[in-house]
Parts: sequence; C-alpha cells; structure tokens
Amino acid sequence: MAGPLLRSLYSATKRSISSSSSSQLLNPYFSPRATPFSRAFSTAAAASAAAAPSPSVDPSRLRNVAVIAHVDHGKTTLMDRLLRQCGADIPHERAMDSISLERERGITITSKVTSIAWKDNELNMVDTPGHADFGGEVERVVGMVEGAVLLVDAGEGPLAQTKFVLAKALKYGLRPILLLNKVDRPSVSEERCNEVESLVFDLFASLGATEEQLDFPVLYASAKEGWTSATFTKDPPAGARDMSQLLDTIVGHVPPPNVSLDAPFQMMVSMMERDFYLGRILTGRVSSGIVRAGDKVHGIRSTESGVQKIEEGKVLKLMKKKGTSMALIDTAGAGDIISMAGLASPSIGHTVANMEVMNPLPTIELDPPTISMTFSVNDSPLAGRDGTHLTGGRIGDRLMAEAETNLAINVLPGLSDSFEVQGRGELQLGILIENMRREGFELSVSPPKVMYKTENGQKLEPLEEVTIEVNEEHVGLVMEALTHRRAEIIDMGPVPGDIGRTRLSLTCPSRGLVGYRSVFSSDTRGNGFMHRAFLTYAKHRGPLGNVRKGVLVSMGFGTITAHALMSLEARGTLFVSPGMEAYDGMIIGEHSRDSDLDVNPVRTKELSNMRSAGKDENVKLSPPRLMTLEEAIGYVASDELIEVTPKVIRLRKKYLDVNKRKSMSKRPKE
Repeated sequence: MAGPLLRSLYSATKRSISSSSSSQLLNPYFSPRATPFSRAFSTAAAASAAAAPSPSVDPSRLRNVAVIAHVDHGKTTLMDRLLRQCGADIPHERAMDSISLERERGITITSKVTSIAWKDNELNMVDTPGHADFGGEVERVVGMVEGAVLLVDAGEGPLAQTKFVLAKALKYGLRPILLLNKVDRPSVSEERCNEVESLVFDLFASLGATEEQLDFPVLYASAKEGWTSATFTKDPPAGARDMSQLLDTIVGHVPPPNVSLDAPFQMMVSMMERDFYLGRILTGRVSSGIVRAGDKVHGIRSTESGVQKIEEGKVLKLMKKKGTSMALIDTAGAGDIISMAGLASPSIGHTVANMEVMNPLPTIELDPPTISMTFSVNDSPLAGRDGTHLTGGRIGDRLMAEAETNLAINVLPGLSDSFEVQGRGELQLGILIENMRREGFELSVSPPKVMYKTENGQKLEPLEEVTIEVNEEHVGLVMEALTHRRAEIIDMGPVPGDIGRTRLSLTCPSRGLVGYRSVFSSDTRGNGFMHRAFLTYAKHRGPLGNVRKGVLVSMGFGTITAHALMSLEARGTLFVSPGMEAYDGMIIGEHSRDSDLDVNPVRTKELSNMRSAGKDENVKLSPPRLMTLEEAIGYVASDELIEVTPKVIRLRKKYLDVNKRKSMSKRPKE
C-alpha cells in the first residue's frame, strides 16, 4: 500500500509545482536543489508569510532610543543593567565598551547599537560617548532614533556636554526621558533632585524645546545598583530593585517609528566597520520598505552634479545586534536598525536602496572641526627602529580609512608625505594617534592648531564653555592660569551640598585650553574636575600670556648618562632617564627659565689614571617626568614635534640643527 500512496502524493505535488512554477521562481524560500516535498512545503510557508506580516518587521513593536549624557554620568553602566534585565549574557562590566582603549581609559569612544526584547516589544538602544571631542558620534546616531534617555548625575546636575547632546536631540525632534542617576549617594537629597530637575527644565526651554518635549517623564535611578523608580527613593522595595520602570516608560513614552513597509527599501548608513570574512559591514536605520537577504540593492549619494550611483550588489548577510552578540536575520522592516554585508563602496552618509530608487536620503549634518594637526613621516635619527609602517603612503592610507569611518575627522594631503588631520579636540586626535601607534606606525605629529574663520573681515576663533569644580584653596591658582589663556568668567559660586567646593563657569578660546588639563591636575592636586564643550565662533581675543617655560635641547647623539644628567638636574625638570637614546634637537627636559637651553646629556665621565672615590653608581637622580601622549600633545610649542613610535614617545625640535633653529627663530611667529 505504501508504494501507490507515495506515487500519488508525488504526482499531486508535481502537478501543484508545475502549475505554480512562475510564483516559485519569485519565492525567496525557493531553492533549485530542494526536493519536490520541500518545494511544496516552502510554497505553503511563503503563502502563509504573505498573508500575515512577520512580527520581525512590524514597526509598532519597535522603539529606537539613544542614551545621552555628560561624560561619567553612567550611560554604559546603565546599558549593562538593561541588557542583564532582559536576559543578555554580560561577560564583564561595561560590556558595550568593546574597544581595548575604551576599557583601559574607562570612556566611551564610539557609538554602539544593540537590541533588547521587553514585553513583546523590541528596543533598539544606542550607547553614545559623553566627551565633547566625540560629539560627531552623537550627531550621526540621533537621526536613527525617536526617543532619548537623558542621563543626569543627580549630584552634579546638567553640565557643558549635557547641553551639547540635548541640543542635538531636541533639534531632531526626539522625545526625551529624564533619568536622574546616582541618587543612592549620601549627598543627594530629594531637594537636590528637584533643583536639578528645574535646572534641566530651564535648559530645555533655553534650547527651544517644544511643548511635547517639555512634557518629559522623570525617573530616579542607581545604575550601579541596577534599579529605577518613578518616585524619589534611596532604597526601593526588594520586588522593585530592577530596571522595569525605565523599560516600561520607554515603551509608553517613546513613539514607534512612523514609517511605511509598502514603500521601496531605503537605508541611511550611520556606522561602518570591516570584517575579514564579510568585508564592509554597513549599519543604519531602515527608512522605508522591507529588505531580505539576497535582495539586489545599490548605494547612491547626492553630489553637486546630481545623484551618483556608487555600487550595485546583493545583500549577502543581514545581521542585528541582540544583547552582546550579532545574530543573523532573514528579513528586516522599516524603522529597524540593522547591519548588512555585500556592498564594498558605500560609506557613512550614503543611502542603500532598492534598484528602482534614485532619491538618496538627506545626509547627516555635523559641526565643523575646531583643531588640526599635521601627521608626517618620522625623519628623526632614530626612525625605523620600532615600527613596521614607516612610509607616507602607509600613513595616508590609514588616515583615509579613518576618515571613512569617522565623519568628525577630515584628512587633507599636504606637502612631502604630510597630512593635515582636522578634528574636534586633542583627545579625539590623541586616540587616533594611539591606535596608529599600536598598529605599528611611526610618525611625527605637529602641535594642535586652532582653525580660525574670517567673516566680514574679522578674525573669529572657536570658544568653548568650561565648567570647573575645585576646592576653595585652589581657586586663585586656576583663575590666574586661565586669565593667561584669555578665559572670561561667566558664573562662580559654591557647589550645592558640598562644603568647601567652588564651581566656575567660563568661556575660553580652544587654543588656550590646549595642554591645560595636565596643568589643572597639578594645580588642584588631582581634586578638581574640568569639563568643556564647543560653544561658538567669536571674535579673536588676542595673544595668549606666558603659558610655558623653555626647554632643554640635546646637542649630542648617543646613550644618555647619569653623569651628564646629574649636572643638568639643577637646570629644570628632566623628561629622560639614564640609558635612553638621545640625538641632536631632541627635547630632554623643561628649562627653569623662559628660554631654551642646548645641553649635552650624553657626556661621559673622563677617565684618568687616578682612582676616584665617587662612582656613577652613587649618582642619585630625581625620577623623570615621563609624558603620556595626551600630555605631549598639549605641551609642545609651534616649533616642536612629537615623535611617536610603538615603543616610545619623544619630543623634538622641528629643525634638529641648532644653526637652522636660530635662523628660523628670528622669523616672525604666526
């Protein structure tokens, strides 16, 4: 009986396939190597999928939210607790900080997207950096979301970067949720929280928030302990010590994406990374339509001459970050934030769309860069000893690749294998140099230069808003140093709830703040904090006062000796120790006076036939001041360079020959 039954089932299946062969060719589930039975079942699956929309592409279930805040207010810790609440496996604290430099320094450098499931809804959460230097990361992701969780430290209140990130969020019409974090601290009271809430409301109003945006919910949280509450408390009941209040507020307050599934597929690329196996991976928000793995798409962009087609291709893989891991998906719909592989040319700001679409989406607007540095080939006498990438071509390729993935950096080729790199601040460019150094590059870097503007014949320079909090005994030192740097005080007063502390609000030119952070740390004995954010371009405030001493410059080549350093210690602060290599024109210390001094640190002890009571082993030197990369960037003057290699950072004069330096010093300075 089994034989005739199987044959009849086979013939019936074959007839159904032959009668609907044309529909099968269009069926994404159809495989030419499938058996007749699997084809029949796949046809039925496709028919049922067409009848009912897949839950994975239903926009009403999506919520896209960015977590924005000032630096160190607890964004990444909050993301950890949200992931853990929704069942994700967290391998370590600060799980979203995946770059080694982020974990070492405890800061977020790049924006990152992940999705979590909560009560039949899917929440796409974007973790953003808090430093002003990485503001471009915030600007390029606020267009992907409909809502924002504004995190504010209940003790510190809104600070300079809070204003910057909030202005971007309000400009894009996001619905904010105010989360007062760190309310478990002893110094935070209900009165303080009410005061911070009113300060944030004033900030919203001053930035031109709409009535809808001003009606923001307020939650209280301790991200470190992993709970949120709708009312002020320091110790919620045991059943409420979780993040469910925040997740419910996001679902209730943030609107789902207002998109169309029926329109053709379009996606704006907001992030980009490279994979050894998949090639270029493009991440962005699907603006309209549905995309499936295997679809034909193309990359387009707007140019001055019209719309330019960049590349045609096929979607090889569709991926989505779920928790801390990347998951493969078959389909994605409008409103969702996804990653795709298959195209090699489109980059950030370009549009990926169906073949029939020829209208690119509007590009991302970024604030202009404020400082620039020149990267060039390392031409010192010790070049080539540590690094593997030494030529100008390799340095240029690496910088161009960085400019593709980071829109806040511009790279302009210069003369003789040099490149002008424009960015937001010395920290941002310092991170780039550190990454290149770890990859085996050797290069020479010029000191940061501020980018000026000219309007109506008037020279304008970038001003920054600076917030400083110090002990009362250090106020005089800080104000004196900032006066030399052309700062102007806007406000000054005691810190609420912190006796003996003073808060200063100032405006200062960007050029005056270059290198000030290390001076500030020394002046305040490490007890002060300083935050800064770009404010505006304003009239040039004139030359800076005397902000640095002269330097001790080597005039010998060889190994530095303890005998030579013993006599140089009285001249100033040394940056080197015995056994290090030195060369003509290398900076080995800071002079105690305002002028530079040429010295010989490689001088050896003259030998004679007479026995000497004192030996070099008895020489006791003070520990040298070893500079980090950030300190070196802030320290060097306009006629100096930083020599960066994988193993060492040296300071040197731009012109190594002493006679050339003297002739160049007579020229008028910029």
